[in-house]
Formats: sequence, structure tokens, C-alpha cells
Amino acid sequence: MIFWQLFYTFLKIGIFTFGGGYAMVALIQNEVVVENQWMTSQEFTDVLAISQATPGPLGINTATYAGYTAVVNAGYSAPMGVLGAFLASFSVILLPFVLMLIVTKILMKHKESKAITDIFTILRKVVVGLIAASALLLASTENFGSPTESTFRFVISILIFISVFVASYKFKKSPILLILVSGIIGFLVYGLPEMVSGF
Repeated sequence: MIFWQLFYTFLKIGIFTFGGGYAMVALIQNEVVVENQWMTSQEFTDVLAISQATPGPLGINTATYAGYTAVVNAGYSAPMGVLGAFLASFSVILLPFVLMLIVTKILMKHKESKAITDIFTILRKVVVGLIAASALLLASTENFGSPTESTFRFVISILIFISVFVASYKFKKSPILLILVSGIIGFLVYGLPEMVSGF
């Protein structure tokens, strides 16, 4: 049954992910697109875009939208999709929440211990690897298009990516502003032509 699978899958993702939302992206994509085939790569890219644009932690937002989409794609109604969204969100935070209560007590007691500092040194490297895997995952045809399908759209996507990177890293522009500007450009380049051709 999909609800049990959702609960187990996101429970597993929650317990094995260190480093926040971006570190979760590769694991969530692997589970919902590759392993369980609850959604397509394009649907996952859309879920991720919505998760990044809405307020709240990326990992929980992604779990919420992925849970809803998975249940609806399995043929259930929208209210059951809401149940799937709740279940995925709840299960992705359940074990990390319990673990943090336990670990915080231990850390406060042994925070100067060499073993604890060594563990965190290793975890930092793991987190960098998980975030790098997510970055590579997002460098896909679903996000950037393909030069063989539409060279113009591909070039625009690359230019938006480079511009946002430079504006964020070098000029320290607000992420909210960059999301809004990128959304407007994306709509003008991709959405508007499709709307006009549909009429």
C-alpha cells in the first residue's frame, strides 16, 4: 500500500540525511523517481521548484509535495493526496526529532570529547558530498533543457544560472529577489510563448 511505502521511505530518508534540505534532494529523488517510480523526473523537478519557492525548510516542503504527487499519481483522490503529503512530512521529521532530543543531551555532556569532534569532522565531508550530488542531479535536461531540442532555451537557462550564481555569490543579492526575477524571466521565455501558441 502506497501510504505505508511513503511512511517507510521518508522515515528512511529522514534518519539518513545530514546537512539539511539540499542534502536530502538526491535521496528523495532516488526514492520517488528511480526506486518507487511514483513520479517522473520532470514532475520531481517541478516539485523541487515549488518547494524552493515556498516558505519553510526545503526537505520538508519537498517531502510534502512529493507525498501528495505520489498518492495522486497512484490514482487516489486529492484529499487522499493531502493525507500522503502529511504522512511524508511527518515521517521525514519523526526520527530526526527524536534523535536530536537524545543527541543534544549527549553533546552537551561530551562536547569537548575528541570522538565527538571527529564525528562532526566526518559528517561535514558527508554533507558536502550530499549537497554536491544534489547539485549534479539538478544539472539535468529538465532544468536546463537540451541544446538539440531548443538552443535558445538552453542558452537562456545557462545564462540565468550564471547570472544568479554571480549575483548571489559576488554581489550578495537577496535570494528572494533572485527567485522573483528568475521566475519572471522563466515565464517570459518559457510560459508566455506556450500560452500564446495554445490560443
